[in-house]
Amino acid sequence: MNNVELMISEHKYILRMLKVVRKANFDILKGEDICYEDFDHMVDFIRTYADAHHHGKEEKFLFKEMLAHLGQIGTNLITHGMLVEHDLGRLYIHDLLEALERVKAGDEESKLDVIANAIGYTHLLTRHIGKEDEVVYTFGAKKLPAEVFEEIDRQAEAFEKDAEKIGTQKKYITLLEELEAKYL
Repeated sequence: MNNVELMISEHKYILRMLKVVRKANFDILKGEDICYEDFDHMVDFIRTYADAHHHGKEEKFLFKEMLAHLGQIGTNLITHGMLVEHDLGRLYIHDLLEALERVKAGDEESKLDVIANAIGYTHLLTRHIGKEDEVVYTFGAKKLPAEVFEEIDRQAEAFEKDAEKIGTQKKYITLLEELEAKYL
């Protein structure tokens, strides 16, 4: 298994979900009611598939080895770049959920916060994915020793086998397709 190729393919699913999130927020802007169940599904996809599953592999395997083997360049790229953006994405989703709760409770003005946090997240993740696909993964593949990269692939393969047992990929790709059918 080539972990980088798998992560790039996962990015394509994440980017597709970002389009769904954007469209759902455009509907709010046009005055349509918020479908809280759909937002719950979008957030579940983001938290489970994009963050725990995808970012989890990056953080536990690739980024960890880049920090261990690439010196200051690795530290700057990962600690001061990629991990900061992962945390900022988590903050956007946290604030999005709080805003949704306020809207549910009758605070119409908090729709602004729903839109702002959701769109902030989509913009952040789109740029973040571009950096990973075009710079970070390529840099790691070129600069990490071959045996380290092979170990990353082995760890990621074991991680994916565990995820396959609980159906992570299938569940979230199906969820994505259902939301695309509704919003796009």
